[in-house]
Amino acid sequence: MSTKEQKRHYEVVVLMHPDSTLEEQKELFRKNKGIIEQFGGSIFSLDTWGKRNLANQIGKARKAIFFHSTFDSKPAAITEIERTMRINDKVIRYMHTRLDEREPLSKYIETFKKAIVESTNKEKEREAKIQAKRAAMSSMSSDGPSSRK
Repeated sequence: MSTKEQKRHYEVVVLMHPDSTLEEQKELFRKNKGIIEQFGGSIFSLDTWGKRNLANQIGKARKAIFFHSTFDSKPAAITEIERTMRINDKVIRYMHTRLDEREPLSKYIETFKKAIVESTNKEKEREAKIQAKRAAMSSMSSDGPSSRK
């Protein structure tokens, strides 16, 4: 088996149009799963992150439905998956990343999920501090001399 034919580990993040139906989302991932299996691969995880705001507007879309998946397959599968995503009007953006084969995908997923939880917790703490600061500022302004008449 040559280097080109070996299975490799990949992850992909897919952004779908916020108006995509559940059936359109399922159809995209059924098609991608079929392509991956056709090239001798398998999907390890598929997570839906839900509808989120985009940092920058893409076309007229301000939101997108985010998906994250990890799988292994031969490199030729990526070419075919990306071809099908380019012609799908509901796919806004996608990005495949080749992962280090020395680390098992299960360990990568575990580390990735921990990082997501930590990031979410930090964001919640940051948001709580901002809310506390706003509350303190509004209570100071309502107690100040400008509110007395």
